[in-house]
Amino acid sequence: MEPITYSKDLPLFFFIFIFVYLLGYLFLFNKWTPETRPLASSCLISLLHGVSAVFLATNALLSDPNRGFSSVNTRSQNSVLDFSSAYFLADLVHLAVFPSPAGGDSLFAAHHAAVLFVFLTCRYMVAHGACALLALLVVAEATSACQNTWTLADARGKDAPLAVSLHRFVTVPFYASYSVCRCVIAPLLIVKMTWFYVSGGADDVIPRWVWVSWTVVIVTAVTVSILWIWNLWVLFFQERYSKFTKKVK
Repeated sequence: MEPITYSKDLPLFFFIFIFVYLLGYLFLFNKWTPETRPLASSCLISLLHGVSAVFLATNALLSDPNRGFSSVNTRSQNSVLDFSSAYFLADLVHLAVFPSPAGGDSLFAAHHAAVLFVFLTCRYMVAHGACALLALLVVAEATSACQNTWTLADARGKDAPLAVSLHRFVTVPFYASYSVCRCVIAPLLIVKMTWFYVSGGADDVIPRWVWVSWTVVIVTAVTVSILWIWNLWVLFFQERYSKFTKKVK
């Protein structure tokens, strides 16, 4: 077992995310409206995190011959946990500095704080179980590129024809891929992981209260995701039905 020590990766990654956020806010999106610039900058670091995390976490999992739901964290797995923790910390700073005019910041902040708790306890408290969390991270971030493209195009507004076309183009692929990942693959993985923990497979290395808290956070996050995409599908089909009825009339 590797010793649980403070890592320089976390502050370094945090600095990188803050730098990229400021790069987006001050330069890349400087001509966007004051309301959309913070959101676009947040999407930029979300895109950086999501795409990178999929490759980094996948590599960290595949390079571990002893991977399992209770296996000891490897150095590369700990690095991915630090990387993701740095992103959530940076986005929490964004939420604190630029509250959304549309509201909903409390839900996002609670989500980020809860995920941070899971990652940091895995990384710095128990040093086991990263494989389970990184597998879920890969599933969660697999749609990051599509989702952030969809969000950025929507934020750009209807006054930008290219953004409108892009938003329309990625909507169905995003909804479909997100539904598969969050409504099918993630629940199956959660059931398998939870059954392993409930059966006592990790009791000797991960305290019961820790994996129970992880499970609560993960199940809550996935449930909210399922409700969110369900609502988007409902709105999508309502819009299509409305357009269809207008054509018929």
